[in-house]
Amino acid sequence: MNKNNLQTNKNRCFWVNMKNPLYIKYHDEEWGRPCHDDRLLYELLILETFQAGLSWECILNKRENFRQAYDNFNIDKVIKYDDEKIKTLLENQGIIRNKLKIKASIKNSIIFKQIQKEFGSFNKYIWNFSDNKIIYESCDIRTSSPLSDKISKDLKKRGMTFIGTTIIYSYIQAIGIINAHIKNCFLYNV
Repeated sequence: MNKNNLQTNKNRCFWVNMKNPLYIKYHDEEWGRPCHDDRLLYELLILETFQAGLSWECILNKRENFRQAYDNFNIDKVIKYDDEKIKTLLENQGIIRNKLKIKASIKNSIIFKQIQKEFGSFNKYIWNFSDNKIIYESCDIRTSSPLSDKISKDLKKRGMTFIGTTIIYSYIQAIGIINAHIKNCFLYNV
């Protein structure tokens, strides 16, 4: 998609940086759309955990670097990361070099894999929380919800870290469980 195609007169959610084509593309083509692909659900969950304390735009700008550093989010490779790989990741200036988050990403990957085994897919697990329904609400209402509280609590009980209710709320918006485009956005209730 070329930059000129992104710069249309469409109204978008207020948080989109209109000077960042990556952000516009993410908003227009990915955010809030129902995702049922376990590989993408996994990628977005790992990226959201790195977002903790940072902006999504920062993570989005580093997404391709994360894909390269994390073997294109091949979970079977990530769950085998050892101290040497952690050292390599800590030296990678293209990603967020936070040792706690890197270690959490490996641990969370192992738990993600366990959830896949238990439920048949992570998709079945995560969408079950909303009875496989999309919840429509505006993104300016809140930063957490009873639903994100429930999912966060369950993931923490399973041993995941960096998945507090605000991160999970952002995640379930990203994967389309919550469609939170604002009323004047061209994607509202799409």
